[in-house]
Amino acid sequence: MTAPSTYGLSSEARNLHWLLTNLVEEVPGIQSVAVVSSDGLLLLSSDPGHTRKSRQARPVRGPRGSSADLATIVSGIGSLTVGAAKLMQFGCVKHTMIAMEEGSLFVMSISDGSLLGVHGSAECDMSVVAYHMALFVGRAGHVLTPELRSELRKSLEAESAGSAR
Repeated sequence: MTAPSTYGLSSEARNLHWLLTNLVEEVPGIQSVAVVSSDGLLLLSSDPGHTRKSRQARPVRGPRGSSADLATIVSGIGSLTVGAAKLMQFGCVKHTMIAMEEGSLFVMSISDGSLLGVHGSAECDMSVVAYHMALFVGRAGHVLTPELRSELRKSLEAESAGSAR
């Protein structure tokens, strides 16, 4: 994974980027990661090529090879599971794991409706991925304030605008 640029970001934003990079590099089988706001917007991505231009140049297996597409899926799954939990009156959703023939999808609540989504290969150990996701959530949840979410979103928009040129 190529680390996204963190130049000009606050220390909290740089720390979140570091945590995300560490998650991807330390856990075998993780293919992409996305942190999504409660309104479904991508905030943080393991995919430095989340723009359409770089997706076309670098085909990858998975949700069209992009963390932006992963963010869409994570947002939808998160919404569906929250609705199911309300309907069944089972309380808040902590995490969702979906095992498929050729990969896995993990969704975990962070804070204020934000979600961490991980796309894993078929060979990944689901319990190891879930454990490391919980560590990420524990470390990131208290710093993911509205101000930091806004900073991360603006950073992604600026990065997309810069790579579109």
